[in-house]
Amino acid sequence: MRYDLCLPWYWEYDDVFVGMVERACIEEGISLWQIKPDNLLESITALYKGIMTFKTLLHRGQGEPTFDPIPRWAREFGARRINPAEVSAWSEDKATMHLELIHGGLHTPHTVLLAPFLEQPVIPQIDLSPLGENFVIKPSNGGGGEGVIVGASSIEEILHARMEFPEQKYLVQAHVTPQVIEESPAWFRVFYANGETYPCWWDTDTHIYTMVTAEEESQHRLGRLRDVTKRIASICKLDWFSTEIALTDEFVVIDYVNDEIDTRVQSQAMDGVPDEIMNSIAVQLVKIARENL
Repeated sequence: MRYDLCLPWYWEYDDVFVGMVERACIEEGISLWQIKPDNLLESITALYKGIMTFKTLLHRGQGEPTFDPIPRWAREFGARRINPAEVSAWSEDKATMHLELIHGGLHTPHTVLLAPFLEQPVIPQIDLSPLGENFVIKPSNGGGGEGVIVGASSIEEILHARMEFPEQKYLVQAHVTPQVIEESPAWFRVFYANGETYPCWWDTDTHIYTMVTAEEESQHRLGRLRDVTKRIASICKLDWFSTEIALTDEFVVIDYVNDEIDTRVQSQAMDGVPDEIMNSIAVQLVKIARENL
């Protein structure tokens, strides 16, 4: 039997998102194969024996090695992979994306790139003055804020930070102060899926999202958020991701590409993605599978 879309998942908080994908598949008239821990072994066995196959893969089994044979099969047999692992790995490298975005004409914070500690234990002297009094130190491949130091102010902090993830490149970035629009910092997180963009105000302290309204977009000229996000998409080549953008004198891309989106929805978690946006993302991802039939 051949399924149109395969969705491996195991994280309990993916359940609402999976339900959205399931409904979108029904609306599009395509078949969905859910692979979960309770049917993982039999599913992989059927896949590798050719009893079951699929055309498109939406993989939510990242981080659980027992799920790895599924994307490996998809790559070997030419299935359409949404956010292929090798593309994700390339786009997740913040040092690489920093250079790519600049080359693509986008604004980023003033940044000093440093080689991994294991490659260059002693770094050349750095002029910290362009970074200001306080700056941010972040590993090139960190996610979810892991290893990020906000409010650093000394070379000693940089030297010690490089040893936390010694195999990774590091970015030392100037702190960005956004404009204030109607008493809110102009700090945004924009979601992208299959050509569509979904801009949100984003509170950096509470991590709460508020959708940017059409009126706000028009009144404050926030449509540029969509243009910047689509430009990032053309560079990173991912099917879906989120990006963090602040408005200073211009739109500055802060956190370049996050492709393993936390799919918790706002109706179930205070800091979740607005339900309307997550549902639209699910619809767009299912359209990718529909177009691949």
